[in-house]
Amino acid sequence: MTTVTFNIPEDVKNAFNEMFWNKNQNAVISDLMLQAIEQEKTRRKRVQAIDALLALRPQISPVTPQEIVMARYEGRA
Repeated sequence: MTTVTFNIPEDVKNAFNEMFWNKNQNAVISDLMLQAIEQEKTRRKRVQAIDALLALRPQISPVTPQEIVMARYEGRA
């Protein structure tokens, strides 16, 4: 196990201590850090997916609204 030092606002520290006074605060912080890591991984994957779609956009010819309706209808049949 290692020690990490962060500077946080006093009001955040006080609210955290008040909320989690009866919990293992080290475990709570570890869980929050893991959640933040997963959220950032998800955000980065979304950015990559959006960038990939935007890169394809110039290569794809426009589709009319009627073609979209027809594709939806055909997809349901």
